[in-house]
Amino acid sequence: MTKTLKKTACALLFAGVAALTGMTGAHAALPIQHWTLANGAKIYLVSTNALPIVDMQLDFDAGSRRDPAPQAGLASTTAAMVEKGVRAGKGGEPALDQNALGEAWADLGASFDVSAGTDRTSYSLRTLSDPALLNKAVALASREIGEPAFPDDVWQRERERINAAIKEANTKPATVAGRAFAQTVYGTHPYGQEVTEETLARIDTAAMRQRYEQLMVPCRAKLSIVGAVTRAEAETLANTLLSRLPGPEACTPLPAIAPVAALTAPKEERIPFDSAQAHVFIGQPGYPRKDPDHFALTLGNYVLGGGGFVSRLTDQVREKRGLTYSIYSGFAPGLEAGAFRIGFQTRPDQAEEAVKVSREVLAKFVAEGPTATELKAAKDNVIGGFPLLLDSNRKLIGNVANIAWHDLPLDYLDTWTARMNAVTAADIKAAFQRKLQPERMVTVVVGGKPAQASAKAQPQ
Repeated sequence: MTKTLKKTACALLFAGVAALTGMTGAHAALPIQHWTLANGAKIYLVSTNALPIVDMQLDFDAGSRRDPAPQAGLASTTAAMVEKGVRAGKGGEPALDQNALGEAWADLGASFDVSAGTDRTSYSLRTLSDPALLNKAVALASREIGEPAFPDDVWQRERERINAAIKEANTKPATVAGRAFAQTVYGTHPYGQEVTEETLARIDTAAMRQRYEQLMVPCRAKLSIVGAVTRAEAETLANTLLSRLPGPEACTPLPAIAPVAALTAPKEERIPFDSAQAHVFIGQPGYPRKDPDHFALTLGNYVLGGGGFVSRLTDQVREKRGLTYSIYSGFAPGLEAGAFRIGFQTRPDQAEEAVKVSREVLAKFVAEGPTATELKAAKDNVIGGFPLLLDSNRKLIGNVANIAWHDLPLDYLDTWTARMNAVTAADIKAAFQRKLQPERMVTVVVGGKPAQASAKAQPQ
C-alpha cells in the first residue's frame, strides 16, 4: 500500500469516526433497495453517505442445522478455517497463508470476518468507501469467499486447540447445563446438536471442502450492503464479491429441515455437579422469527424477564426472596422455533424454591398477561431505545441482513415503532398462550450435590 493510500485511509477513518458520533435513529427512514442478480443472488442495499464506510454481509443457509449429526461442529470449524488462507487464484494470483491475509487486510484498513450460527454462515466486510480501497477490499474478500485453501496442517493444530477448549468447557456447570437443555428441548432436531470431542474427531478438511461446494453457491446468497455506494456501484461490487464461487448450474434445492417438535410432557434433568452455584434453565421450543406474534412476544418478554430489574422474574425471585443475583427470560427465534428460556444461578440449597417461584411467575404471566402499567413501561423502554439499534453503520447492516435473511418487509424498520406501539395487553396474553405451555416445559438443574457424589457425574 502506498503512503498516499495510507494517508487517505487514515483521513477517511477519522472522518468516519467523527460522523459516527453524531448519527441518530434517522436511519430508519432510509429506503432498502432490493433486486436479484443474474446468478440468483439477492441484494439488499441501503445507500447512505453519512459515513465514508461500506459494510457488507453475505449470508448462506449453511449454519449448524446443516451439519451431519456425526460431524456436529462442521459449520463453525469450516467458517474458522476460511480465514486461514486462500489458494492460488483463477487469475494467477499467488496463494496467501493466514499471516499474508492478515497483512493484506491491515494494508487496506479493512476487516473481514466469517462466522457460523445455527441457521447461517455469514461473511462480513467493512471497508472505507474510497474507490482505491473499496475495490481492492472487495477483490480480496472475493478470493477469501471463493478460494479458501483449508490447509490440512493448520487444521490439525486448530483441531487440537478446539479439543482442548471443549475439555475445559466441560469442566464448567454452565456448559453441562446448556448442553442438557438444548438436547432435552430439541431432541434429535439439528438445533440441539453441539460439537463434542467425538464429532470434532470426525471433521477433516475434505468434509469442509465438500460442504463448501454444496452450500456456498451464488443462487443461495443474500447480500446486504450499507454505505456510500450507488445501486450501480453496489451491483458491480456484488458481482465481484461472488465471482469466484461456483456458477448457477451448481444450484440445487437444499433438503427441507423438519420443524422443531413441540413438547408433549414436562421433562426434568437434575445433574449432580460440584459447584458453588446451581445453574438452572427452564424452557421449551419457542417460535420462528417470521411468526406474526413476534412484536407481542418481544414486548411481553420485556415484562416477564427481559427488562432486567423492572421485570417480574427479577422482582419475585431476586428482590422479594433473594434467591438469585440475576434472572432472565428470552426467546431465540430463528428459521425454526428457537428456544424460550428462563435462566439463573442460585445457591444449591435454594434451587428448588427458585425453580418453584419462577414457574409460578411464568404461569401467572401466561394466564393473565401484563398490566396496563407494565405494558406502558415496556413500550416506553423498548420503543424509546429503538434509535440506538440504528445509530451506526454496523448496527444498520445487522438490521438489513436480518430483514434479508428472514424475508421481512422492506419497510420493516419504518413500520417497527408503529407496530410495536399497536400491541395491546390482550395481544400479549394471547400470543404467550399460543406459544408457551408452562405445564410442559423442560427444567435443567446442574449442581447442588456433595463433591464426592458429583465428581463421578462430571464429564471426563
